[in-house]
Formats: sequence, structure tokens, C-alpha cells
Amino acid sequence: MPPRHLLVLRFSALGDVAMTVPVIKLLLEQHPHLQITYVSNAFVQPFFKGFERLNFYVVDPKEAHKGVKGMYRLYNELRNQAQFDAVADLHNVLRTKVLRMFFSLSNIKIAAIDKGRKEKWELTRIKNKKLRPLKSTFERYAQVFADLGLPVNLSSPVNLQKRGALPPAKPLKRGTRLVGVAPFAKHAEKMYPLEKMKEVIALLAVELNIEIFLFGGREEALFLEGWAQDWENVTSLAGKMSFDAELNYVSQLSLMVSMDSANMHLASLFGVPVVSVWGSTHPFAGFYGWGQAPENAVQVPLYCRPCSVFGNKKCFRGDLACLHSITPENIVKRVLNEMERGECRNED
Repeated sequence: MPPRHLLVLRFSALGDVAMTVPVIKLLLEQHPHLQITYVSNAFVQPFFKGFERLNFYVVDPKEAHKGVKGMYRLYNELRNQAQFDAVADLHNVLRTKVLRMFFSLSNIKIAAIDKGRKEKWELTRIKNKKLRPLKSTFERYAQVFADLGLPVNLSSPVNLQKRGALPPAKPLKRGTRLVGVAPFAKHAEKMYPLEKMKEVIALLAVELNIEIFLFGGREEALFLEGWAQDWENVTSLAGKMSFDAELNYVSQLSLMVSMDSANMHLASLFGVPVVSVWGSTHPFAGFYGWGQAPENAVQVPLYCRPCSVFGNKKCFRGDLACLHSITPENIVKRVLNEMERGECRNED
């Protein structure tokens, strides 16, 4: 008998948690008997706002749930919350393995994600590279649920997140197209050179009826505010609002320009087209945005690409040719082409 109450574990990172959202939506839609308790960091709770039959439980891995003792405390808290039929570990790291161990003592059915480490190593090694598209992370998540007797049809239409209210940073003209630009990534090896990204913004800023919003963390707020001062139709949102409010802005965009980063996945949740820039990483590794057009991944073919799954390895060539070879004009061309297609779709 399929589980009726499922415990789902995915503590971090932001983009990976965002990638669980469409799969969880489809899982709930296709299994109307199912109740889910989703355990993750408090920061990502807005992703699941309005989900029926989903209870979000906050994990605190730095304080209350730190270490083995903390995982045991979390185990007891969860066990007192509800009676679970199965555990789906979508993270499969040391902390979730320890938590799984405690639940296994209660004879609860458990399944964990297969991250495909071997094939990802074959994809990213320099010699004898096997350049081929691997199973997507969405498929890997779905396989965990299938292993528990809860198959998910990923080809079914999914009701994307609802657009939020836009509290305008400044008055906008009617018909203005909103373009988001998220120039930062966690690792330099997958971040487009900032001087080139500034050229992208300069080229976009002269287009008619375009308003550009810059996205970034609090640590990048001062830098992006300096960029925003150079153009009348460019506004930085970095460090100015809650994550929930920032998602509302993302939901209103006509298009997002991002790296292989969380912002690509945030925009994908709302069906916003993304022109994404790829350096040391590659969409073949399985982390491309939900529903995004393959042609909107801006990248150059190099014998060494990809050299990393997550972008956390230093460029062995030392020149980051994978990023420096991409021209600002190429990115802008993709943006304008996609926006033109979007206008045609709206006319239809």
C-alpha cells in the first residue's frame, strides 16, 4: 500500500530546494490521498506557501539540530508530530543519513536520491570525457518517490506558482517589460565577468519600454546599487526586502538573465523564461531550470567543458575561456529573441 503520510528531507541549497517544488506539486496532484511533511531551512518556506496537504517543518542545523544529538532531537520532534509511513531523502548527506538511521529503527520504509556520482565524474573529467545529457535532478527526485510506491509523471502539466503582488520600486509605464539580471553565483567559475555583465545591462537599458531589476544578496547590495546609478531604468533590489517579497518581483518578470544559479530556478517556478550563462558547469549535469528552453542556455563548446558539476573547481586552464569567450552581444541577442517570442505568444 502506498504511503499516506510522507516525510521529505531536503535541507539545502536554495536552488536544489527550488527544484523539488514542481516535483512535489505533481506528487500531490497525482496522489490525492497523500500528506507530506517537508523538512528544510526556514528561509525556503515561501516556496511552499499555499500548498494543500503539505506541512513545512523547520530544521535548525546550526543550533537546535546540530550534529548527531541534534538529529536525534529532530527525530523525536518529528515522531511526536505525526505517524509517518515513509521517508524520502532528497538530500542524501551525512545529516539526513543519520536521521534516516533513526527512522529505520522504527521499520519505516526509506528511499534516498541517487546523485549519479559516477556518470557526473565521467561528464566532468578532462580525459575521456563522456559528454551526454544525464538524468535531470527532477527525474532523480521523482525516482525517490517511485521507489516508495509513489510514481510521478513529470510530463504532466504542473500548476506553477502564482504571481505575487508587485510593490513597485518606482512608478512603471504601462506595457513596460520587466527584465531581471542576477549577475552573481556562488563560485567564480560559473560567474560571467562583471565588466561584461555591465555591458549586457548597458545594451539592454537602451531598449524601449524595458525596466531592469538587479538581484543579489545583501553582501552585493552596495555594488549593485552603484550599477543602478548609471541608468534611469535600472533598479537594484539587493538587500532591500524579504525573500518572500523578492519572489513577488521574480514572478512579475518578462525574463530573467542569470548564471547557473538559484535565480534560474526561482524564475522557473513562475514560468519566467531565463537566459542563463554557463561556464565550468553544463546543463547536461541535470541542473537546468524547469521548463526552460534549451537554446536559452548561453555557452561555448570547449574540450574541457564541463569541468565541474557545481562550479566549485578551479579552472585548470587558468583563463576561464568558457566565460570570457561569451560576448555581451550574444547574451543580449538571446534576451531580445526570447522577449519577441514571448510577445508573439501573448498575441496568440
